[in-house]
Formats: sequence, structure tokens, C-alpha cells
Amino acid sequence: MAAKWIEALTGSLEQKKQYRQTVARIDALPEPYRSAAKAFHRYFLYQGGLVDGDVLVTMFGDFADLWERAAADGTPIREITGDDPAEFAETFAEAYTGKRWMDKERDRLDQAVAAAAEQQEGGTPS
Repeated sequence: MAAKWIEALTGSLEQKKQYRQTVARIDALPEPYRSAAKAFHRYFLYQGGLVDGDVLVTMFGDFADLWERAAADGTPIREITGDDPAEFAETFAEAYTGKRWMDKERDRLDQAVAAAAEQQEGGTPS
């Protein structure tokens, strides 16, 4: 019972476990792959803004797979990222669709403006 209550507040405990496992996989990469992957991971957390935990866990799992394969094959980092790492990160993240934080804020803005306009049209003082 308590686990369901906690999950209602904090999100899926299984997703958190999977996320931690993915972070551990990234931390286990040999250098310089680890440094590059950690830099991208940080960028994703700031840029991505995904709300759907399942999509986020899948994205980070695939991301760890990519870097593990690259490290195993000895693939040069620039061969993976190209000359524009931010473009690579954003293109990678775009492949994982889901509701983003900004979508929630857009919805909130739309609702607030609609309510204000309705209030104005109804003649209710502001």
C-alpha cells in the first residue's frame, strides 16, 4: 500500500531503478567514452524535458547501448556525434516522442489566457 502511495507522489520506482542502472552503465564506460556520454546525459536532462518516464527510461537505455557499442568497437567519438554535439543530442532526443515539460507549460498558458479572455468577454471585472 505504501509503495503505491509513494509512487503516486514520486513516480514509478521501477523506472527509477532502470534509470539508475542506465547511469551505472554510463559510469562504467572506459574513458573518453564515459566523459562524452556523461556530458550528453547532462545535456539531455536540461534540454529534453520529457515527462513520460517510460519514454525517458527507453531513451537513456538506448543511449547507453550506443556508447557501450561504440566503446567496444573503438568507434571515434566524432564519428558518433559529428562536428555539432548539440545537434546530435537534439536529433537523438527527437526520436523519442512523448509529452515534454514545455508542452505542459504551453497547455497551462493556453488555459490561463482562455480563462482571462472568457472573464473579459463575460464582463466580469479583472
